[in-house]
Amino acid sequence: MTEIDGHTRVYGIFGFPVTHSLSPAMHNEAFARMGINAVYLPFPVPPARLSEAVLSLRALAIAGVNVTIPHKERVCAMVDELSDEARLIGAVNTVVHRDAKLTGHNTDCSGFMASLAEDLHFDSQGKRILVLGAGGACRAVTAGLCLAGAAWIGIADMNPEKARGIAELFAHRFKGTQLASFVCEPGTLSPWLPTVDLVVNATPVGMKGEVFEGYDWRLLAGHAVVYDLVYSPTGTPLTRALGAMGYRAADGLGMLAAQGEEAFYLWTGKRPPPGLMKKRLEKLVSRE
Repeated sequence: MTEIDGHTRVYGIFGFPVTHSLSPAMHNEAFARMGINAVYLPFPVPPARLSEAVLSLRALAIAGVNVTIPHKERVCAMVDELSDEARLIGAVNTVVHRDAKLTGHNTDCSGFMASLAEDLHFDSQGKRILVLGAGGACRAVTAGLCLAGAAWIGIADMNPEKARGIAELFAHRFKGTQLASFVCEPGTLSPWLPTVDLVVNATPVGMKGEVFEGYDWRLLAGHAVVYDLVYSPTGTPLTRALGAMGYRAADGLGMLAAQGEEAFYLWTGKRPPPGLMKKRLEKLVSRE
């Protein structure tokens, strides 16, 4: 790390909890490797203190922050301006503080699409995709897939109203993509599994070792691939199960690195060396 002095620029991440975040390690690695006088810190921000935390960016001249659970949606109303992606998704994961103005961006969308291409060599144009979960992650994923020209996207959630709301929102904005919504249960989804090219897990299932009970993933077509936004040192329960059946599957570590690279560029105008952030993350989760 560059020695901290009066010119050191401060960046960080707002979340609650945030002690588990891998972002400080990958950003500080990039600052050090590129000789940038900056430091990236974790800031635990309870929901009740979020507005104060955002105001502190101005008071303390903090140059930018990432925003993670549970603050991504609320921050939208606390910045001066939103990027097109953040407005479309309805969530902010990166704030840039420049010229006394706070601008909210969302790099989850581009980060997911970059990882999908790099880790699974998947081209979404004209494809059929099933997304499990209807939270903020689903909105970022669905935006990226629609922008890339997906033919059909099915959104499944235990709360069918949430799934329907997202499907209707994106169907209205993207006429070239058909959208449907379902309740996320094996009996409902089983008939659709043979018809899709990609399954995306945008739920928290797998973060603590949980599995999707009752799903027969062997119904998927042989060419289908699976992307799990959850990540784990040894792969997630979903990626391990699908990999054992012969399907190509990737977890969310690549997305974490790719969205971090984009945030780094928004803050500094420079891109880290290719693969630097992902390699740092792989070391942290002991994949080497």
